[in-house]
Amino acid sequence: MEYVNFGKSGLKVSKLCLGTWHLPPSPEKDEYGVYKVDEDSAKRIIKKAIDLGINFFDTANVYHGVMQGPDYLHVGNSERILGDAISGYDRESLVISTKVRGRMAPWANGEGLSRKHIMWQVKESLKRLKTNYIDIYFMHRPDPSTPIEETMETFYDLVRQGLVLYVGESYFDPNDISYIVMLSRELRIPFIAMQEPYNLLERDIEKDKIPVARKYGLGIMAYIPLAQGVLTGKYVDYENKNWKVEEMSRASYVQEISNRYFTNENLQVLLSLSEIAKSKGITLAQLSLAWIFKKAEMEDVTIIPIIGATRETHLEEAVEALKINLDDDTFKKVDEITRKAKVNWEVKYDRISRRPW
Repeated sequence: MEYVNFGKSGLKVSKLCLGTWHLPPSPEKDEYGVYKVDEDSAKRIIKKAIDLGINFFDTANVYHGVMQGPDYLHVGNSERILGDAISGYDRESLVISTKVRGRMAPWANGEGLSRKHIMWQVKESLKRLKTNYIDIYFMHRPDPSTPIEETMETFYDLVRQGLVLYVGESYFDPNDISYIVMLSRELRIPFIAMQEPYNLLERDIEKDKIPVARKYGLGIMAYIPLAQGVLTGKYVDYENKNWKVEEMSRASYVQEISNRYFTNENLQVLLSLSEIAKSKGITLAQLSLAWIFKKAEMEDVTIIPIIGATRETHLEEAVEALKINLDDDTFKKVDEITRKAKVNWEVKYDRISRRPW
């Protein structure tokens, strides 16, 4: 495993991060018809990741591990499973990131980035993760109802208390990130991280987020680097050149995947990319990850893909991608092909609010 400094910080992380947004599903459903997590398999995957040298793990207080259930019954599930899985390891050998913002309870302060909500949720996350500090604490999304100054002052207190080491953002407007960087410098808060969607089918961050990361020395955690499994090729019927969905695959119970990615343009992109991967003797997933690694080097920005895995072999496949060094011609071919991709998803950022004084 290779380790790099995360952005311009001193924090060293593996070049792959294991995410817990989607853990192995169990065939069993709860009373609401929501698949449960196969917790034994999930813990084996986390252990396998550590055995492979991955020291970086991402979660969020709202993650269930398969999909969200109604009435907030499943929130905190992924944090709890991750906490159980890592409890036997030296905490100082691992880097854990989690997030705050989403709705955790039905009452008025049950969501958001207010001081009250953050102070409540950081304690709950620490309990679930069975740890006494969080390495990187993310604002999961903007909260227009709370002045960003209030949020950052709360993070200042958490950092000074030793409950949080570093701070980051996810899915904020680029202009707002610049203001947050300014605030963090005034308050002496180690704001080091961005978490953004980035894969060969969704490259919007190249226009604005990557330049911001480079300007301020921020590291990027790329979530859905395989487009929720689409860039593994498992949803392509290669014989009939069409889309397919198998039972118990995530697309079979998460409608967003087909709505977002199953376009004619993306089908042609995947067919072309699969031919390139085949000619190189690698998988489509490995080609997709190797391209991100090379892109990060070219942009002089730290980009760590957050991979999901429902089998141990998925981890092994991803780690092998670290050994692949795409030649310039292949990189350019992939770049040109994927510019034709089309997703049914419009990037819209909620804007932050500021104090009037």
